[in-house]
Amino acid sequence: MTRLSRKKKVNSYENNLAGYVFISPWLIGFLLLTVWPVTQSFYLSFTDYPLLADPVWVGVENYTKIFTKDPLFGKSLAVTFSFVLLSVPLKLFFSLMVAMLLNKSLKGMSLYRTAIYFPSLIGGSIAVSVLWRNMFDLNGYINQVLAWFGIQGVGWITNPSTALGTLVLLNAWQFGSTMVIFLAGLKQIPQELYESASVDGAGKFRKFLNITLPMLSPVVFFNLVLGVIGSFQTFTSAFIITKGGPIHSTYMYALFLYEKAFKHYQMGYASALAWILLAIVASLTAINFLVSRYWVFYETDGGKK
Repeated sequence: MTRLSRKKKVNSYENNLAGYVFISPWLIGFLLLTVWPVTQSFYLSFTDYPLLADPVWVGVENYTKIFTKDPLFGKSLAVTFSFVLLSVPLKLFFSLMVAMLLNKSLKGMSLYRTAIYFPSLIGGSIAVSVLWRNMFDLNGYINQVLAWFGIQGVGWITNPSTALGTLVLLNAWQFGSTMVIFLAGLKQIPQELYESASVDGAGKFRKFLNITLPMLSPVVFFNLVLGVIGSFQTFTSAFIITKGGPIHSTYMYALFLYEKAFKHYQMGYASALAWILLAIVASLTAINFLVSRYWVFYETDGGKK
């Protein structure tokens, strides 16, 4: 090895070492706060761990009990899937429509965008959940407004047929972040495409169907994936507003997991539930990626595959 090559090797090592030193705070935090808890959770999912005693290895007993003996597992999973199927498309639809309305060059538009985005900053908080509960209670604001028109309201959060709908509406109301992403995608669509379509006599609906949606499909896909992942983790609204009732009509999977861990102190069982949730979300995400090749348009690919 020549002296020059040896010097280059030393310099390269020093540069790499400097880089690792700079990222060491994040790396240490990632290992201690993410990798280690995940590893511990995986181990605990095969144990009987009552929190106040040492974990005892039980193998796959927790998973067997979950799939064969726990009726609340199937119930919470069905409620969560229903919530995802209702809330995600509704949230995508409203956020896209609002983004298109805000994608105008009008005076004061930035103020409107800020006002519409603001609820998303507080949408997941306990205070908003309490407010939502007061709005849809039997004597809440919604029924008071309906009474002005002579309409008899119901207990929206105490009725099994409407309780889940109130949570769906709350999730859809928190569309600010999704709307901002859609708005950024709309601004990237070349205006020349719309001008050419106008020359050809295309109307607004035809432009939306043949230009806006195909050009915006990567953004739709991104928001869809994030929306599905986030909806499966819904906890605060179900815990504060309905506490999983009535008769488990809003018993979300995350609430089920929480009660097993911090109400019944079955940490091993809860860890198994968490890993099952991870497998479900990962599987759905993988399916979304596989199906996306048939409807997501990428300019670099020259269109759909």
